[in-house]
Amino acid sequence: MSHFCVGPDMAVTLNFSLKLDDGVEVDSTFDKAPATLTVGDGSLPEGFESLIQGLATGAREQFTVAPSAAFGERNPANLQRMPRTRFDSDIELAEGVVISFADQGGSELPGVVTWLSETVVEVDFNHPLAGRTLLFDVEIIDVQPAS
Repeated sequence: MSHFCVGPDMAVTLNFSLKLDDGVEVDSTFDKAPATLTVGDGSLPEGFESLIQGLATGAREQFTVAPSAAFGERNPANLQRMPRTRFDSDIELAEGVVISFADQGGSELPGVVTWLSETVVEVDFNHPLAGRTLLFDVEIIDVQPAS
């Protein structure tokens, strides 16, 4: 057992689960291999990283994470309507379909089709968990200085 605590530049091995506030599980490592990350490497959103700061090996905690500390609030500006002609005819358009777009920097930006008509397609670029309060259950398995 290490005696280190979670902090900057520490390698952390942990199990976690994320649930919606209604108890629906979104993600979990408890039933598979634990996750290993280095604090500050971007693997874990900052709001979650700040919650585990100072925890030591063996700690098991549950946190309620507000949308502002998780994936942000839903932004109405991220709902965009575009002409149906912008989509290749081989793309199957239906509500709930995830389509990947390239942003200005060339990164992939997923959007979910939320509504469509004969001529218009509405796509939601909000993170699927935006606006949701999440339950974050974490178990710290090991903490070591990152090499």
